[in-house]
Amino acid sequence: MRKVPSCSVLSFFNFNTNCIQQKSFFLGQKGLCDVIPSKSSLQLHSHVNLDSLVSTLIVALNSCSRVSYCQAFHARVIKSVNYRHGFVGDQLVTNYAKLGYPDDAQTLFDEMPNKDLVSWNSLISGLSRSGFTARCLSAFCRMRFEIDMQPNYVTFLSIISACSDKGALSEGKCIHGFAIKLGVLNEVKIMNALINMYGKSGYLHEACWLFEAMPLQNLVSWNSMIAIYTQNGLAEESMGIFIMTRRALVEFDQATMLTVLQACENLGVRNLAGSIHGLILRFGLIANVAIATALLDLYAKLGCLHSSSKVFGEIIYLDRVAWTAMLAGYAMHGYGKDAIKLFEVMVKKGIQPDHVTFTHLLSACSHSGLVKEGKHYFKLMSEVYGVEHKLDHYSCMVDLLGRSGLLSDAYDLIKRMPMEPNTGVWGALLGACRVYVNTELGKEAAERLVSLDPSDIRNYIMLSNIYSAAGLWREASKVRALIKERSLNRKPGCSFVEHGNKIHRFVVGDRSHPEADRIYHKLEELIGKIRKAGFMSKTEFVLHDVDEEVKENMINEHSEKLAMAFGLLVTDVAQPLIITKNLRICGDCHSTAKVASLIEKRTIIIRDPKRFHHFSGGICSCGDYW
Repeated sequence: MRKVPSCSVLSFFNFNTNCIQQKSFFLGQKGLCDVIPSKSSLQLHSHVNLDSLVSTLIVALNSCSRVSYCQAFHARVIKSVNYRHGFVGDQLVTNYAKLGYPDDAQTLFDEMPNKDLVSWNSLISGLSRSGFTARCLSAFCRMRFEIDMQPNYVTFLSIISACSDKGALSEGKCIHGFAIKLGVLNEVKIMNALINMYGKSGYLHEACWLFEAMPLQNLVSWNSMIAIYTQNGLAEESMGIFIMTRRALVEFDQATMLTVLQACENLGVRNLAGSIHGLILRFGLIANVAIATALLDLYAKLGCLHSSSKVFGEIIYLDRVAWTAMLAGYAMHGYGKDAIKLFEVMVKKGIQPDHVTFTHLLSACSHSGLVKEGKHYFKLMSEVYGVEHKLDHYSCMVDLLGRSGLLSDAYDLIKRMPMEPNTGVWGALLGACRVYVNTELGKEAAERLVSLDPSDIRNYIMLSNIYSAAGLWREASKVRALIKERSLNRKPGCSFVEHGNKIHRFVVGDRSHPEADRIYHKLEELIGKIRKAGFMSKTEFVLHDVDEEVKENMINEHSEKLAMAFGLLVTDVAQPLIITKNLRICGDCHSTAKVASLIEKRTIIIRDPKRFHHFSGGICSCGDYW
């Protein structure tokens, strides 16, 4: 164990240990400097309780969450005592590094004589926690080769963590080999860190091998495996690991459940979400605000807004994150007025909204066409709540103005922005230009988007759509040629329906489903009813210069329509038919869903990457703008 430094370093804390702790609590971090005595005061207090002082030191220095506080504390220590060795110096080095000031940390570290392993670990740990991977590795190499000092498990944890966060896998493999050489792999924490490192880098085979090689896995080991599968897009495998933990009678914690809820979202299976909800209730975890918030967010994203609202009502101690998550759910589903009501209740209860809260509030106004309300809250956020306008807020406002056809106002707002518009802002304007067929302004927005992100095929497709909708086939053809020239690939449109604990996937013209004959028969029947009611296919959404009959055949086999026909066949008529789509729904499919909800007397919910569309009685919640 490291020898505690002499009283010359620590005795000033004996001025009043309890006083320091109390003042740091009541006065905040700036008050720490005021309780450090001068050298003259130190002479009056020679007796010292070392254990108490070390504890106080750690509390005091760890409470410095701003570099200005750390610098003030540092300056006062310089005036009082010799601090360049021992715990004071080590903690200051760590603080400077973790607060993002590696140069100050390194300078202070180099000034300290007789640096021991704790000193080196302070530097390496601080650099690792702040994401300074290269500096962290450099410090580790210096310790090994310049000083010839052997690392301990604390050193390994910091250096492996640095390699994990920045994807420095080649260096991480070397560290792994060195850990084997020193025989420290029997440390469970080091094995867990290596599992995390390999998993984050996508090397799941190596992570699994390490996990299985462990003589005894702890909860962190299991959590790491669940997390890395989820992070690598293997939600089903992640759930499989979770089931293994249940069979192994491993008690899960908050980290486990939060990762499992993320895996449920990736799978998109509502029945599974309900099962996890039951498990949360069984173990009394609904009282955990973080878990309850993740659960209500999951329900909202799966289209079950009623369940989301119910969970929200069960949370006893609501924090800002929970309020914002519920507000985001209303925004996503197009319930702008409900979002506004929720916001007003939130602020009346004394919850201070932040920039994320206002992003979702403005998004809710945008999705519901509440122009007056959106303008009001955009102004309110800075003038009343002191929340600075950011790019996301401007994007919402451009979308809001564009929804109402106020394209000139939206364009003027972009020109008045205090920062450079990003793809979100120009994309919102381009979307409005598509709806209102403003070719000239749409062309400028698309060109800006292409210059900002030339690799995103969606920008080219939007411009091509605008040209095609305006009948400018030659211009649309040029854009498509540019897509081919730049070798940009568009992912195929897919629609998904959950039925029988399984996700059924459809693509345009798909006949691979076992029930394909029944699906196409139902679709033909549905389209016949729609035509009989006087509605015709909107073939302008087929963006190719071909005959009308060909266009109609193409558009009638879109993935949304196939999913809709299948859902109408197999789902309970008393329950909403929920369809998930990976691309924006086309105009004809949107119209078809509206009429189908009226003819079939069903509630149909379609989720695209941006929002939910609730179709009922021939009306869509989006007001035909999306």
